[in-house]
Amino acid sequence: MRKIKQAALLSLLLLGGCASYTTPGGSVAIGSLAESDINALMSVQAAATFPAHIAVARIQAPGYASYRLSSFGTGRYSVVTTREVETEADFVQLAKMPQVAGIAPLNRILLPEQLDSIKSLREAAARLKADILLIYTFDTSFHAGEQQFAPLNVISLGLLKNKEVSVTTTVSAALFDVRTEYLYGLAESTAKGSRHASVWSTSDAVDDLRRETEKQAFSQLIPEIEKTWSGVIAQYASLSMKATN
Repeated sequence: MRKIKQAALLSLLLLGGCASYTTPGGSVAIGSLAESDINALMSVQAAATFPAHIAVARIQAPGYASYRLSSFGTGRYSVVTTREVETEADFVQLAKMPQVAGIAPLNRILLPEQLDSIKSLREAAARLKADILLIYTFDTSFHAGEQQFAPLNVISLGLLKNKEVSVTTTVSAALFDVRTEYLYGLAESTAKGSRHASVWSTSDAVDDLRRETEKQAFSQLIPEIEKTWSGVIAQYASLSMKATN
């Protein structure tokens, strides 16, 4: 019995000494948060005026957390109000798109605690006098050989020897009318990064690869949003100008 106890204690000590990494929380199916009644969807019309003010928010699964940050709000989704991988240059580029009067993030002061639908974000955007709401979400997955790690899985780094470890991120975005929830368009981008597990000696090293991959995915998303926005301008900007004249 004493030997069994000693062996169990040794195992706990060894496990405790192994570095581990918890994968970040999940993404959000943006479409599931929008109006679902077909008649209501068919009756919704574009109402934004141009040049348009755009409010921006990153949304993730409820209780989202990564190695370095956590999210805000409870309900069907949460909002990440800290820019972790997005750069100021990314948003400056978006602000330079034609017929954009300005871009502003949604912060905690404007957001309700309970988040169950896009309407919560639209109301916050309305307080900023925004015309259009741009929301986006990151879906990041980890693979070690044939094994895939789901969100909030704990990876024991000592068990990854001699394996190629990869991180894949898809970031999806949608543009909604603040007044009516009309969907103007979608954009999406995917990036992948990989390293041999021998360099994954610390949680910091693992998270660095995650952040690099998410940063690349978001950087690639910007021109996709620009393409979508060009279509929005072509179809709706002239109608808005006629309506105001």
